[in-house]
Amino acid sequence: MASAGGTPVVFVHGLWLHADSWGAWVDRFREEGYAPTAPGWPGDADTIEETRKQPERVAGHGIDDVVDHYARIIGALAAKPVVIGHSFGGLIVQRLLGQDLAAAGVAIDPAPIKGIVFLPPSALRVASIALKNPGNKRRAVALTAKQFRYGFGNAISAEESNALYERWAIPSPGKPLFEAPSRWRSAKRPSSGTASHLR
Repeated sequence: MASAGGTPVVFVHGLWLHADSWGAWVDRFREEGYAPTAPGWPGDADTIEETRKQPERVAGHGIDDVVDHYARIIGALAAKPVVIGHSFGGLIVQRLLGQDLAAAGVAIDPAPIKGIVFLPPSALRVASIALKNPGNKRRAVALTAKQFRYGFGNAISAEESNALYERWAIPSPGKPLFEAPSRWRSAKRPSSGTASHLR
C-alpha cells in the first residue's frame, strides 16, 4: 500500500462516458493510499449535466488533442503516474506510455492501435453512429439509450443499462472515430520493439 499522497494514478475515460464514471475506482485507489484523479477529455465540463448542455465544447477534438491534454495534466504531477484507461481511453494510455509519460499503464478493452485491423462487429456498429455522417468529424456525437445499451450495457439488464446511461453518458467528439480507421488501414503490421505503432 502506498503512503498518503503516494503514487499518482490517472484514469482516462473513453468516448461517451464522463470522467465521473471512474468515481468508485478513484475512491478505492485513494483508500489504498494512492493519489488518483480522473480528468475529463478536452472540453468536458466538470459535471455530466454541463457537458450535455454544451456539446460544442467537445466537438472537433482528435486523438492527438486528447493525448496532449493528458500529457499536460501528467506534466503537472510530482511523479510519473500509473495510467488506466478504458476503450479509447485505453488507446490514450498506450500513447502516453509510448511517449514515456507514465510509469505503468492498464488499457482495458482498448480501441485498436495502428496495425490492428480486426474490429468486432459491436465496435463497428457503435462507431458507425458517428461515421455514417462525414460532418460528424467536426461535431459532438451523442448516443441514444438504445445505442448505449448495445455498446456498453449489453451484459446487464436494460433497466441497469438505462440507469447508467442517465448517470454517465455524454456527447463525445466524432473526430477520433474518423481518425482511428485511417490509422488501422495505414499499417501493414504492428511495429515491434518501438512505440511507433501507437501513433
